[in-house]
Amino acid sequence: MAHVLVTGAAGGIGGAIAEEFAAQGALLSLADRDPRALTSVAARLGGQAATHTADLTDPDAPSALVEAAWAGHGPVDVLVNAAGVYPSLDMLDVDAHAWDRLFAVNLRAPVLTTGAFARLAVTAGRPGAVVNISSGSALRARPGGGPYASSKAALEMATRAAALELGEHGIRVNAVSPGFVQVSSDCNPVSAEYAAAIGANPLGRPGDPRDIARAVCWIAGPDASWITGEVLRVDGGSSTGALHLPRIWQPGDTRATSLATTPAASTRPGATPLAAPSEGPTR
Repeated sequence: MAHVLVTGAAGGIGGAIAEEFAAQGALLSLADRDPRALTSVAARLGGQAATHTADLTDPDAPSALVEAAWAGHGPVDVLVNAAGVYPSLDMLDVDAHAWDRLFAVNLRAPVLTTGAFARLAVTAGRPGAVVNISSGSALRARPGGGPYASSKAALEMATRAAALELGEHGIRVNAVSPGFVQVSSDCNPVSAEYAAAIGANPLGRPGDPRDIARAVCWIAGPDASWITGEVLRVDGGSSTGALHLPRIWQPGDTRATSLATTPAASTRPGATPLAAPSEGPTR
């Protein structure tokens, strides 16, 4: 029976991950800063989970959490770093306190939990798997989301770096990057306008926390035993491109760039005249 430690387990995605692992028969250690919500999640699992209240902005909390889970339920086989915060914060208004709190939860905590987990696993001579929860924001910033995007981009690089160093010990480190998944959250609220604008994707339906949970369980499990250092995009295809933009060219449209604005063709004998560029007007 695998022992799985999930941070942010009281959240929508973290709770779904816990439920998916529980359905597979895993022994669970659940961590969150909200003890009441954490107890509610554990109750839904039928008492199969141990709970740990942890404030991951405390620099000592991540290591203490892993050690407590290991001591309470035995060696941890899978660590899922699902805790995260997403404040709306413009780069113009960011201050040191807000930046440091965001990076403490979204980047420092998963790095420190991974380090603590790896030290215990290496000492015990055990393999293991780590899954970090990233975000599509790691690839594409949004107004008001610059600091969050920066933290997730850094988390993806930390995932690769940890995978590179820990592979020799049999410890795999990957990330799952959700697209927009609507969850009820007082910690990370979003407006209806934001949800409508960001929710479009090629598959035409919104994401569900269970979509993310199934991906986490798969990449942490034996079927993915030769995968490490990867970021699995689970986003309905939204990271493939900008679905909401109009087509570049439609029959009957007037080209934005006229052949008349094309730089003069080379006079070199045999030279082929230049075609009009497709990116936009020449300067």
